Formats: sequence, C-alpha cells, structure tokens
Amino acid sequence: MPSAKKKVKADGQPDDRLPRRVYEAELLRLQVELVKVQEWVRAEGSRLVVVFEGRDAAGKGSTIKRVSEHLNPRLARIAALPAPTERERTQWYFQRYAEHLPAAGEIVLFDRSWYNRAGVEHVMGFCTKDEYSRFLHQCPIFERLLVEDGILLRKYWFSVSDAVQQQRFQTRLEDPTRRWKLSPMDLESITRWEAYSRAKDEMFVHTDTPEAPWYVVESDDKRSARLNMIAHLLSTLPYYEVSPPVLDMPQRPPASGYERPPRHLQNYVPDHARSLRA
Repeated sequence: MPSAKKKVKADGQPDDRLPRRVYEAELLRLQVELVKVQEWVRAEGSRLVVVFEGRDAAGKGSTIKRVSEHLNPRLARIAALPAPTERERTQWYFQRYAEHLPAAGEIVLFDRSWYNRAGVEHVMGFCTKDEYSRFLHQCPIFERLLVEDGILLRKYWFSVSDAVQQQRFQTRLEDPTRRWKLSPMDLESITRWEAYSRAKDEMFVHTDTPEAPWYVVESDDKRSARLNMIAHLLSTLPYYEVSPPVLDMPQRPPASGYERPPRHLQNYVPDHARSLRA
C-alpha cells in the first residue's frame, strides 16, 4: 500500500504543523475550559494576569486572540499599551502598568508588558543604563508584591527561530491584511538578533523567580504553540466548573397590533452580498 503523500508549504518545505482538523478540535476544547476559568475567576473574585512576551512575530498576538476569543470582554481584557507619554515617562516605571491590573473577578492579558524595558528599550537605547539596572532590581520585587497580594501571575515567553521570524516578516510585508503588523522597529530586530538574545538571557537571570517563573513556549509552529500555552495555563489554575444559572426561555406574547414602519422611511445598508451571488 503506497504511503500517504506528505503535505508541503508554499515554499516547498514539508508541512510538519499539527493537522488543522486536530488543531481546531483541541483548540475548541481548550477554549471551553477557558470559559470555565472565566466563570471561576468571577465566582471566586480572583485576579488573573497573563503576560505574553517574546520576539517580534513570535505568535503572541495570535495566541492572545485565541485565548480571548470566547471570553466576556467585560471580564477578560487585553492590555496593549502604546509608547509612554511625556507625563508617563516621569512616573515610576511600573506605575502605568499597575493601572491596568485586574480587580476581583477579572482577567488581564498583557500583550507585551513592563518587560519592554528589559527588551526593546534596553536594546534600542530607549532607556538609560541606570533605568535598566533599576528595572532588573525592582521587577522581581514588583512581581512578588503582586503575588503576595493574591494576584495569579503567569508569564509566557514565545520563542521563535531567526529563520521563521524572517519568513513571517516577509509574509507580513506581502500581505495587505497584515502589513500594519510590520514596523521599521520590527525589521531593525533582524540586525540585532544576538543583542535581543543576550537581553532575554539577562532578563531571565533576574526575573525567573520561584514566585513568578517564566514559561517558554516554542512557537515555530503556531498551532502547537497556542495549544501548548493554553493547556499549560489551565494546568496551573485550581479552577472548577461553576454551575450556570438556570434560564427558561419565555414564551413570546401574542401580537398586539404593532406594525413595522415602511422600509422607505429608514436607511438600509445596500445588499452587497447579493451582488456576489450573480
């Protein structure tokens, strides 16, 4: 019996990714569990913070999208802070991040975080050596205080190889729906690969602590990375299934004479979809 033909990617290389059918089935199962986590967080009044860090194009954003896809945005929000304002630059470094920490019953997903200082700010020279050294000293203390106050803190580093990163940059450059994801700063990171590697290693030395350890996610295969990260997050939380309230669908009352206004009195969106059926 002939062996099954292996799938190949557009560049002709073997496609070793997890099969889409298997991936989508497991992703949905994990997302159902994330909804249970959300309800557990609300019921217990817990506070959950998940930090997503890693190189540009490592898959952080797409993983955050899958984590939050079926969650209530009022309870689970994404914190993706822009560059600090002039006023924020005069504040204590952690101050503007502390403003985004969750209250009871909330989840916050940090799409990059206070670790900007140990990465891009340090490598690109956006902070002084004293500011960088102060960060490495204060960060473990800051995180220890969060954990001591009851916040559930989880930190994930998405690790991508140089070849895959460059391939993803090229895809962004050519795809008009992803072009906005590519910035001159991203391209600069290609020429500073080793500098970013050293910065990451130094960051881990100071901030991979027993109270707030780092968890590394291999992310050359995005499908596997998403599943691995979510499954691990679930394994670290003592959540349980909260019974939902019993809801009964009411009977629709009989019509009482209401008549809808004539269509010509309102502005309707043109039926663009109908034009595609021709």
